[in-house]
Amino acid sequence: MKKGRTVLQAKRFGIHSCTLDTSLVTAIRLMVEEDIGSLVVTDDQGLLAGVITRMDIVAAHITMESWAYQPVHAHMRTDVPVVSPQTALIDAAHLMLASEFRLVVVAIAEDGKKRPLAMLTDADLAYHLVKGA
Repeated sequence: MKKGRTVLQAKRFGIHSCTLDTSLVTAIRLMVEEDIGSLVVTDDQGLLAGVITRMDIVAAHITMESWAYQPVHAHMRTDVPVVSPQTALIDAAHLMLASEFRLVVVAIAEDGKKRPLAMLTDADLAYHLVKGA
């Protein structure tokens, strides 16, 4: 990873998101279509509410018969690591390791809440490791 690179400079793809009331089946279809492992969940104002991952949906499927039409807000994670756009890539990597999350959400503060701009994943970090080697 290049020293001094920020999380926004390192981000390779756009942000994929859904709303709090999106069904789990809709969320997992989007993840499969886009070949991604998670979605940022936003409220009706587009502000960060949490993240839903493929494994969150698999867990719902295993434990519930009627998993498909459950809303993502009932299964999402809200304790998501968040960084600012100016955060150094290496600092985001340290945060991922410390939090045991495979991602961080890049967001800007807006009226005490956070507006998501991007999601940086362990796959992005791996890409930059290979690219920088």
